[in-house]
Amino acid sequence: MSSPLSFPILLERFFTARLMQQQHVSHHTIASYRDTFCLLLRYAQTCRHKDPSQLTLADLDADFIVAFLDDLQAHRGTSARSRNVRLAAVHSFFRYAALEVPEHSALIERVLAIPAKRYERAPIAYLTRAESEALLAAPDLSTWLGRRDRTLLLVALQTGLRVSELIGLRWQDVTLATGGHVRCQGKGRKQRCTPLRKEAVTALRAWQHEQAQEATASVFPSTRGGVLSRDAVADLLKKHLAQARQQCPSLVDKDITPHGLRHSAAMALLHSGVDCAVIAMWLGHESMDTTQIYLHASLELKQQALDRTTPLSEAHGRYQPDDALLAFLKGL
Repeated sequence: MSSPLSFPILLERFFTARLMQQQHVSHHTIASYRDTFCLLLRYAQTCRHKDPSQLTLADLDADFIVAFLDDLQAHRGTSARSRNVRLAAVHSFFRYAALEVPEHSALIERVLAIPAKRYERAPIAYLTRAESEALLAAPDLSTWLGRRDRTLLLVALQTGLRVSELIGLRWQDVTLATGGHVRCQGKGRKQRCTPLRKEAVTALRAWQHEQAQEATASVFPSTRGGVLSRDAVADLLKKHLAQARQQCPSLVDKDITPHGLRHSAAMALLHSGVDCAVIAMWLGHESMDTTQIYLHASLELKQQALDRTTPLSEAHGRYQPDDALLAFLKGL
């Protein structure tokens, strides 16, 4: 009879056998789950006074997991949404543990019963056309960094790529000939192509002339030639927003993140009359439900709907037939 699996072995098998071999999840999922368990193990080391390799599954009961999640919010400033992402990783591990160590089923069931935390959904922040133009005018085009940043911001605002998709672009993923477009692999390993407007194609062509010509080279490299990090994109956006606010007062009260550029692209499509189904396909959304947030966020579309209604203070008119001559003309 085989001995029960220890927690360290169980966690290693969860990553290698379950996630990598059986489910073949993306490296983004691996990174997210890895970060969750690094935080959990450090918290356990502090609270349980044990090295991570000495922990047992019994040390990670439901009360401990809840305390860990509460600590993330209290001391790390983690939002409720991010807390739920961490909980999802923990749940995934315990569902695997239920198959491998059924003798701990009671503990596992209590952990799996921990609910996701509800939170208020604030209206999404996005840039209007005038604000987008102010942002694109902010980088200093006389410098290498300024030209890189403007090209990156332009592509982000036009394509709506996720930050991971944007910084992962290689020149082999970009087509600048007739029918210019970029190819990327989004969530769920879904490949998609996003067309480029002439302005973006022109900017990318000019930028390409300054870069290494290798097909595998990063489109938007760091100053050292490596791949930009998420934090680097957030920093450059913050810097150029500060400059743009001097020319565009409406930006003063807006807190725009890199993901807000994706929202801006979606809202631009929506205000141009593009159907939500097309926007969902454009952004690579798994479900149309995700795209509905843009309908709720658009005050302009709500105003248009209001303009089509009759004010309560106005009397409803009766139908009046057209003049005979007008009726004749309309019938032609």
